[in-house]
Amino acid sequence: MAATGSGLTSFVVVAADSGPLLDDCIASVLGAADAFELVLVDNASTDGSIGRVLAAHGHDARLRLLRNPSNLGFGPACNRGAGFARGDVLVFLNPDCIAPTDLAARLRATLASAPDLGVLGVQVTDPAGVPARGNRRRDPTLRRALVTLSGLARFETRWPALQGVEMPPATDEDVETVEAVSGACLVLPRAAFERVGGFDEGYFLHAEDLDLCRRVRDAGLRVAIDPRIRVAHAQGASSRSRPLFVARHKHRGLWRYFRKFDPAARNPLLRAIVFIGIWAHFALQAPLLALRGLRRAAR
Repeated sequence: MAATGSGLTSFVVVAADSGPLLDDCIASVLGAADAFELVLVDNASTDGSIGRVLAAHGHDARLRLLRNPSNLGFGPACNRGAGFARGDVLVFLNPDCIAPTDLAARLRATLASAPDLGVLGVQVTDPAGVPARGNRRRDPTLRRALVTLSGLARFETRWPALQGVEMPPATDEDVETVEAVSGACLVLPRAAFERVGGFDEGYFLHAEDLDLCRRVRDAGLRVAIDPRIRVAHAQGASSRSRPLFVARHKHRGLWRYFRKFDPAARNPLLRAIVFIGIWAHFALQAPLLALRGLRRAAR
């Protein structure tokens, strides 16, 4: 599955009313001089963001636009972008990320040095450079989720049995094998992506990155993070205008992941308890999230 140090890198950016941050993302990718293309997949945006991008960068032959007639969801749009792309390395980049100018070259160098890599993640940071949550993750099993939600995971350095979903911050700068990485910047050799059939389109938004990492590992390939490569991410900025919509699909995604991969889902009682717990959690959040969305719409 190794990618060589040279070749065409395809950046795939999915936009769905992503706002002005999309302009900065596209400009940052196009600011590089490496051999790459940028496939912008539009999930039927209506906020004018695609028009602004085309006005600024439509003359750049490296930018290729793929329009979907409706919002297909993140995973399905990524799959269509990958099918439209021509590169041997695929970089799925969130529309609120800023890519360093040498990103493609550094990603290819890491992939070329490790033939068994199926997924490569990077050190995603906030705009101030502070590492974000989710860069290094474990599979979100029921036990780990409960440990994380209860707050007991903070004691995992003393008692490893209390490991949660989030891993502690990295202690070195070497490429590290992990179970899952951040979906904000997800890198795969095309051969690995095609080997597992791309993203599971049963997810609309959230958890599809965890699912992909799991299936890549199940295929005998390695998931790893290179913390030396940094990408800034205005986390959540692209979804703040639709908090209730995003939360609903996040809970739906977690339920799908649980049913697919967690051995606890084989127990009918535990399965029912998890279903009730996930949607009770959403129901408790829903009024506040709906109010937040109304306030933003009124601005």
